[in-house]
Amino acid sequence: MPEAKIGIMGGTGLYEIEGLSDVKEVRVETPFGDPSDSIIVGRLEGTSIAFLPRHGRGHRINPTELPSRANIYALKSLGVERIISINSAGSLKEELAPRHLVIPDQIIDRTRNRVNSFFGDGLVVHIPFAEPFCPVLSEILHQAARDAGATVHKGGTFIAMEGPQFSTRAESRLYRSWGGSIIGMTILPEAKLAREAEICYASVACVTDYDCWHEEKEPVTAEIILAVLAENTGTAKEIIKIAAPRIPGRRDGAATEDTEKEEGWGCECASALMTGIVTPPGFIPQRMKRELALLIGKYLK
Repeated sequence: MPEAKIGIMGGTGLYEIEGLSDVKEVRVETPFGDPSDSIIVGRLEGTSIAFLPRHGRGHRINPTELPSRANIYALKSLGVERIISINSAGSLKEELAPRHLVIPDQIIDRTRNRVNSFFGDGLVVHIPFAEPFCPVLSEILHQAARDAGATVHKGGTFIAMEGPQFSTRAESRLYRSWGGSIIGMTILPEAKLAREAEICYASVACVTDYDCWHEEKEPVTAEIILAVLAENTGTAKEIIKIAAPRIPGRRDGAATEDTEKEEGWGCECASALMTGIVTPPGFIPQRMKRELALLIGKYLK
């Protein structure tokens, strides 16, 4: 099976980047079922890349129904160490205009019906999540967006809503009062699962509209969002092309916090489980040890 160091989570079409070579389509089986679609693996600027259309080709899967555990596990099984997430979002601030990009640094979780952990069922794990996005990968994406000529804002709080309906006006005003910057449906549970899988995760959020708090603007519709997303696809592709060669790979695919820092990366994503596994190895069910060996095996030796 081919390997990739960088994973791209986004909409259909992103794998059609000019210059992508050695392209293969891979189907990955996971303990959590099938991913959203087959994964496109190739090389871009000398870097191995894996593209997974989050909603499946044809946009068939709504946000609540996304097989996020299967998606993240599948990317991890291909060797992915960093995930670039492309997300659409509504703006909760006047200065974040449609077609602008945001590199968020915080999340408020308003989802209700999504499984957000690989663990449980006899294995208790509490990961640190104070900084939900990898700060180093976020900075690389911010610089790449600037170099691509995009209007990009660094930092901001992403309100993760359940959907599939859009917000009420009262909800939108509430989220503004909380200091929310943007709102969308797809950042969670991806970010939490990526941290549990010890994968660096960062988002390029494409602002598609002003959320319904802005009474002077037209109410948001799916048609508006898809039209703006289509315009932003070219920018997202350019950002990926610029960022990919700037992202280093881990030396052995099983980095610790120390090796990441030695390599100048400086985040703690690769060691998130080091202090998070609460259940002693002898009490972890054998089935969990087998199914989750990809994630926890190095801590059970």
